[in-house]
Amino acid sequence: MTTFEDATAVAKAGEGHYTAELSAGFSIGHALHGGYLMAVAQRAAVAGSPHAHPVANSWNFLRVPRPGPAEVRVERVKTGRTAAVSRATLVQDDQAVLEGMVTTGTLDPDAVASYSAKPPIIAPVEECRGDPAAESNAGRQIGLAHQMELRFDPATAEWAHGRPGDTLEMSGYFRLRDGSEPDSYVLAVAVDAFPPVVFALGSYGWAPTVELTWHMRAVPAPGWLTGHLSGRLVSDGWFDEEVELWDSTGRLVAQARQLARLAR
Repeated sequence: MTTFEDATAVAKAGEGHYTAELSAGFSIGHALHGGYLMAVAQRAAVAGSPHAHPVANSWNFLRVPRPGPAEVRVERVKTGRTAAVSRATLVQDDQAVLEGMVTTGTLDPDAVASYSAKPPIIAPVEECRGDPAAESNAGRQIGLAHQMELRFDPATAEWAHGRPGDTLEMSGYFRLRDGSEPDSYVLAVAVDAFPPVVFALGSYGWAPTVELTWHMRAVPAPGWLTGHLSGRLVSDGWFDEEVELWDSTGRLVAQARQLARLAR
């Protein structure tokens, strides 16, 4: 199994220029996972920043890259005492496949929130169902399903039993199988790790992300991440998806919203 750190590594090749080797281990069929691609590009954006955490990220998915060599081009837009802004472009064969704006800041891991929403109430992880995709390919150590582990809350997982509902909602747990504890790059994968929320309605199949914005709200504690997904509108071949991630201490650590296409 490819470790997450190795799979997302970047090497500086010049000012604002980084190289990467995109791993087939983070593929879904013929496509590389969007969260994985964000993590690679964000490593390059953070590498040249005076701040450690990608607190605000907005990405446009332009083309489907393949496993193999790639580069990340980083343009510094602003550098300040509390935040810096960069434009990062993941390039393969001289074509941009992912482009985004990354705002970096420095978060205090010991910060205490003056106000916080409450985490979702879901079944304990040991009572939650495993990922059907991983279960159906047991023993095959390839693809995204074997890089990460998902557990679905039974209350919002009827779709996994062939019984879709009428509510755009899903909850569950996430962690990487290689033992990597959650950090800012693992969060980039986790905000896009669960099946598309439209699965809850019975709309199965590949649902490509067009644009995804996510915010890192706190430095996560070790352990499982708890995810809650929802949506507002499915119409005319498009849907939106909102994700909240909570760490093992019940702290909100990431928020995301994406616009995606419905499966054909």
